[in-house]
Amino acid sequence: MTIANDSRKPVIADVARMAGVSVPTVSRVLTGNIPVSQGLRERVEAAIKELDYRPSSVARNLRSGKHTMIAIFTASTASYGYANTLAGIEEAAQAAGYSVVISAVKSAEGPDVKAALEAALQQQLAGIIVLDFDPSAAEVLNQLPTTIPTVAASGFPVGQPGFPYAFIDEYAAGRQATEHLLQLGHHTVHHLGLFPLTQFSGRYQGWHDALTDAGITPPPVLEATRAPRSGYEQGLRVAEDPEITAIFCSNDGLAVAALRALHEKGVRVPEEVSIVGWDNQPFSEFTWPALATVAPDFKDLGTRTFQLLQQRLTSPDIIPDSKVGPTLLLRESTARPAARG
Repeated sequence: MTIANDSRKPVIADVARMAGVSVPTVSRVLTGNIPVSQGLRERVEAAIKELDYRPSSVARNLRSGKHTMIAIFTASTASYGYANTLAGIEEAAQAAGYSVVISAVKSAEGPDVKAALEAALQQQLAGIIVLDFDPSAAEVLNQLPTTIPTVAASGFPVGQPGFPYAFIDEYAAGRQATEHLLQLGHHTVHHLGLFPLTQFSGRYQGWHDALTDAGITPPPVLEATRAPRSGYEQGLRVAEDPEITAIFCSNDGLAVAALRALHEKGVRVPEEVSIVGWDNQPFSEFTWPALATVAPDFKDLGTRTFQLLQQRLTSPDIIPDSKVGPTLLLRESTARPAARG
C-alpha cells in the first residue's frame, strides 16, 4: 500500500492506516513506554520505513524520557466555547513540542470523575489543564494529585485556591451588556440562562449587579438548559408577556431560538424586544436581525492557559492569574423599547 499524489509529510495517522493498527499503538512503538507484540511492532516499523515517516519532537522527547504530554479535563468537547478553548490549548502546546490528551468528565458524580482521572493519569504527564466552567471540573480539581503541575481556565469570577487561572472576565461583560440595554431605556433586563449553573457565572453576577446598582430588583431567571429548544420555549413565554422588553442570554444558541419564537408570534426584534447573546458564534451575525452578542476570545483563553502551564513547569514562583475581558458587539437586535402593537 502506498499513498499517491500526496506531497505532504506523512503523519502518525498515515502510519497507523498502513500498518492496520490504531494511532495509540504506533505511539507505543515510537515511545517504547508500553510493550506491544512483536508482530504489531514489525508492521508499524515496516510502515514507518515505507512512508519515510519522521517522528515528531514529541515522540522523540517521550522516547528519551522527557514528559511532553499534557492532560486536559473538560466537561464538553463539542460546545462552542469548550471546543475553541481546546483548540487554543492544542495549537499552543504543539508549537511548544507538547501533545495533549483530552479526558471528558461526564458529571461531578464520583464514578464519572474517577473514570476521567484514571484514563488521563495512566499517561506520563508533564502537566494538567482543567477547563473549570462547571461543577464536574471543580470536582476534578479537588481530586487531582498535587505532584503534577496544574492550571485552570474559567469564566467564574474567582478560581479555586492553589491553581493559576486564565480567566475570561465574564462579570465585566455581563455588566456591560446589561447596562447597554438599560441605557436604551428598558425598565429592566431579563436573563435567559442555564439555570442553576448560570447563577454561579460571572455573566449572571454582572447582570445581577448592574440591575441592583441601578436600583432595579433583578427579575427571576428565565430558566433554560443547553438545548436550544429550551430557549425557544422561553421565547414563546416572553412573547406572551408585554412587560419583558430586553433579554440577556447565556449563549447565542438560546438567543437565536428565542428570536425564532418571537418572530413566530409576531413580536418585533428589536422594536419590541431587544436581545443580546453570548459567544459570538459564526452564525450570530447572519441572523435576522443580526444578533448583538458578547465575544469572548476562547482561542486566546486556551493559549493563555497553556502559557500559564509553561510558567508553572519552569518556575517555582507564584504564577499570577491572567484575565482578559470580552467585547460587546452591538449589531441589530437591540434598540430603544417601543410599545407592542
